[in-house]
Amino acid sequence: MTFTAKIMLLGSGELGREFAISAKRLGAYVIACDAYDNAPAMQVSDAREVFSMLDGEKLGEAVERHQPDYVVPEIEAIRTEVLARLEEDGVNIVPSARATQLTMNRDAIRDVAAQELGLKTSTYRYAKNFEEVEAAAAITGFPCVIKPVMSSSGKGQSKVDGEAGLADAWDYAVANMRGDRQRVIVEQFIDFDYEITLLTVRHKGGISFCPPIGHRQERGDYQESWQPAEMSDAAIAAAQEMASKVVGDLAGGGRGWGLFGVEFFVKGEEVIFSELSPRPHDTGMVTLLSQNLTEFDLHARAIMGLPVPETIRARPSASAVILADRESDRISYSGLDAAMAGGGDIRLFGKPTSRPYRRMGVALACAGSADDARRIARDAASKVQIHYGD
Repeated sequence: MTFTAKIMLLGSGELGREFAISAKRLGAYVIACDAYDNAPAMQVSDAREVFSMLDGEKLGEAVERHQPDYVVPEIEAIRTEVLARLEEDGVNIVPSARATQLTMNRDAIRDVAAQELGLKTSTYRYAKNFEEVEAAAAITGFPCVIKPVMSSSGKGQSKVDGEAGLADAWDYAVANMRGDRQRVIVEQFIDFDYEITLLTVRHKGGISFCPPIGHRQERGDYQESWQPAEMSDAAIAAAQEMASKVVGDLAGGGRGWGLFGVEFFVKGEEVIFSELSPRPHDTGMVTLLSQNLTEFDLHARAIMGLPVPETIRARPSASAVILADRESDRISYSGLDAAMAGGGDIRLFGKPTSRPYRRMGVALACAGSADDARRIARDAASKVQIHYGD
């Protein structure tokens, strides 16, 4: 069979699963890679590889064995120096090895945004031990936020209101670090009105933006998102200008095509850069219902050099996560009929194991307003029951 492209996906969680589906619809051959077997994206892909993305030797061997047209990282914890070498040898790293290297760690991308590009950010410092955390907090002031420079989906993040909370926040950050560097970022807490994700697509025709996505977090992890988020034209323009700057910089002189999730805090008309992911964003799962072309469709189109609309619209929609509350390798579900009876839609990710607060699915809803969609999505998510073992 002839395929339009061969894509190797590094990381095969729920975002990778939806991307694999979008790529398959465009005729691509997808190799899904992750540290454990039967990961969500593996269930819908053509081939699979099981190895740690931090094992540079095995990563290089997998690329050599499959000879993909595109290597698409879906997670942060990857041996990025191997990706840089592969790119030098002509392998197309999406969106670029530079983007993957810089965004693997919050310190690198924050320094580019604040120091090289001059984007508005919070006051921040780095620390690699508790004494440096105390010194950093003296500069940022309280409240402050402490989080690992590398983690997954906001894990290890704490808001600290005073000196007494620093030790617990440091311990929590260390316990939830990924990779092989013990380092945290301590940053000024922004008393923002709201926060958004601006999905930004860099493609052969230029740059396109999705309508802003609002979201709510707990424990540093997204719980619900909605689109479009209410935002003034001036604030949207400011966010788009900053997103264009940082996305353009991450291309690193190459194509740099793909979808980026750029996060901002918004206070009045002031827009403050927070973080960036060079791939589909978890809060963007709302686009599974809100947009004719989901964030995964847009990522696949951009990567493969296919047309991306200049203007992307969204109908009022929302997502709400379905979380596990314990560890288990024997999982089943019920309540889908009740969840859907109220107008919601359900996506279960097919994860083979659970743990406390692990995302196992998402409820989606559209309505006449984002607020109504949020209510329907939350209600639908609450009706899905996860059963563990017997």
